[in-house]
Amino acid sequence: MEKFNLPFRRPAASKILKICNVPSNQLALSNCVVANPKDFRDGETVIADNIFVFSVRTSSEVGEGFLGANGNQRMWAHWSLNQDVSIAPYDLFKSTGSHAYLGALNIEIRFRNRNKTTNHKFDQDVLSEKFIQNYESQIFQPTQEMVFEFQGFLFNLVVKSVQLVDLGQAASADSNISSNITSKGLLTNHTLITFYSGDNIVKLDSNSLNRPNADAIIRPDFKFEDMGIGGLDKEFTSIFRRAFASRIFPPALIEKLGITHVKGLLLYGPPGTGKTLIARRIGKMLNAREPKIVNGPEILSKYVGSSEENIRNLFKDAEAEYKSKGDSSSLHIIIFDELDSVFKQRGSRGDGTGVADNVVNQLLSKMDGVDQLNNILIIGMTNRRDLIDEALLRPGRFDVQVEIHLPDEYGRKQILEIKTKKMKENSMLTPDVNLNELASLTKNFSGAELEGLVKSASSFSINRHIKVGTVAAINEDVANMKVTRADFLNALNEVKPAFGVNEEDLKMVTKGGIIKFSTKIDEIINHGMRYLKQVSDSQKTSFISLLMHGPSGSGKTALAASIALASKFPFVRFISPEAMVGMSESAKIQYIDNTFRDSYKSPLNVLVVDNIEGLIEWVPIGPRFSNPILQALKVYLKRSPPEGHRLLIISTSSTHAVLQQMDILNCFHNELAVPNLTSLAEFNNVMESVDFMDENARAYITKKLQAIEANNGARLNVGIKKALTNIDTASFDQDESNELIELMAQTMTSR
Repeated sequence: MEKFNLPFRRPAASKILKICNVPSNQLALSNCVVANPKDFRDGETVIADNIFVFSVRTSSEVGEGFLGANGNQRMWAHWSLNQDVSIAPYDLFKSTGSHAYLGALNIEIRFRNRNKTTNHKFDQDVLSEKFIQNYESQIFQPTQEMVFEFQGFLFNLVVKSVQLVDLGQAASADSNISSNITSKGLLTNHTLITFYSGDNIVKLDSNSLNRPNADAIIRPDFKFEDMGIGGLDKEFTSIFRRAFASRIFPPALIEKLGITHVKGLLLYGPPGTGKTLIARRIGKMLNAREPKIVNGPEILSKYVGSSEENIRNLFKDAEAEYKSKGDSSSLHIIIFDELDSVFKQRGSRGDGTGVADNVVNQLLSKMDGVDQLNNILIIGMTNRRDLIDEALLRPGRFDVQVEIHLPDEYGRKQILEIKTKKMKENSMLTPDVNLNELASLTKNFSGAELEGLVKSASSFSINRHIKVGTVAAINEDVANMKVTRADFLNALNEVKPAFGVNEEDLKMVTKGGIIKFSTKIDEIINHGMRYLKQVSDSQKTSFISLLMHGPSGSGKTALAASIALASKFPFVRFISPEAMVGMSESAKIQYIDNTFRDSYKSPLNVLVVDNIEGLIEWVPIGPRFSNPILQALKVYLKRSPPEGHRLLIISTSSTHAVLQQMDILNCFHNELAVPNLTSLAEFNNVMESVDFMDENARAYITKKLQAIEANNGARLNVGIKKALTNIDTASFDQDESNELIELMAQTMTSR
């Protein structure tokens, strides 16, 4: 189709016309508005209210000063009869530039009268030919509504999206897809038109391998950014490719491949990462039946056979439609939340009733039993994939399993942009709020926790505008309320990530700092930092287990915690016997198991396992220990994290010989020995580091201790913890120097 160069004509001023009905059914089907010949020329293009573009047909049956519009046009533009509307001539090429042609047009089609439908399949290619024949050279834009007659049936059409191209690209359009009403393009005989059934009642068919599935479940106007999900681009791309892409391609092509559609999609990962949100948003992009949403525990019933019946009822509609329509059946989606609460490993409950096992069996048979259905998609969500029965996880059932990770820094920024979008649009954020800064400060925050952070920051802003001395009255300056950077920083002190750095425990054991009384301490720290770098950057190593051993009180725990905190890894966790006091043996194993599983949920992780002998309940009397806990630790200390995750384990022990007897030393890749203070020079370094008295007093103490060593044949061999305690105790005595000498003399051992 050629672009005609019309002679320049100054556009006429806009006119105010009153809306009336079109004078005939024939004109109503033309997709044109109808004007009196004295108001506009036949074939002219006009724009109404500076938004809606129409072609004009003229008829003397429409009075001067009136504009005829059919019911669909009036519904689209929200016009009432006799309403005044501004109408002006419109030049498409002057308004849009070179991208003025429609490369593709996606249209939703429904029967105009629900009582006059048919199961006959309408050929998309013939529909397109008829559409172009009727409306070629007209302008179309997204959201446009029209009435269309085909083979004796009346249809309501809605333009869902358009693809704007240059004229030379019209035959192979591949850019500029838009669902915005401001996008406008001219229909040509090269435009690719795709019809989608809006309610799955209109049956569409096509023999073309180049045309998408007419019954595709993805709405043609759908865009990923409309979902409002940040930080999950990679995951959602994987979900789309594996679970939905085959349903968009032409059925003839899928038949040639000889494959069936995916029936099960499992989303798993930490709480708050967006699993349920994705499942909810999937409903928005679907051009199918409303999904059935089921919370796992709702399935179970105390009545015999009722739980199994609840499962069967979920599939009843899909089965009935598949029997009558076969592969032409529409897609039925069932969403299971908290899947692990119902479909646990069979035989794991021990309740004696077998109800839970029967529920699992029922779902297995419905998903991939003898009577296979190809019109279902089950979406399951869980925080604990390991609890789900293995038979459900095999191909043919939950084929697609996608881990929804904690968001990275880019993902966190996306989420923060979504959550603060309204604040920005309404100028409620001060200029000092930097989302890049907040994204870097929120390591290991889930999407739900980032939403909580924004709410908390808002609460600080709101609180500033409450009148002093009241809890329910607001001050007069509330109209100027804004959320500031300080509000977000205050919120960071309130909202903590569930799977983030456990700083309280770590800082507690390092509150005195690390005293480098010997070059050996520097060597230990350097070795630790080297292992951190190896775990973080190595292409070959993603997992290292390290043992720090030495006498009790030598500072092993403080060194391990200090290295862990220095890592700046998003996940740092601390396991110690103190956290498990009063727990049963099975509860301790569960606690250890949960902590290790948490450490697999972040890309970079450090786990400090403190006092191994205490964890396994070892005591020298007997000796006695918990073999189940020991065996569990052996497994976890050697288990590599999942692909894409990196983990450094730093364990501490005061009983190296005992660990050797228990055959646990082979669980570690390397060992670092942490020494006691063994010389008076090292002890002097400690006194100097904590600024104990002056240099003369320290020299006096060292000289006296040297005399004790020489006279008694003793030597210094004391842990840093004991030495610091003695120094602190002596500082409360009237004679600090001699008190410290006496305390340290008691720690000396014979040579």
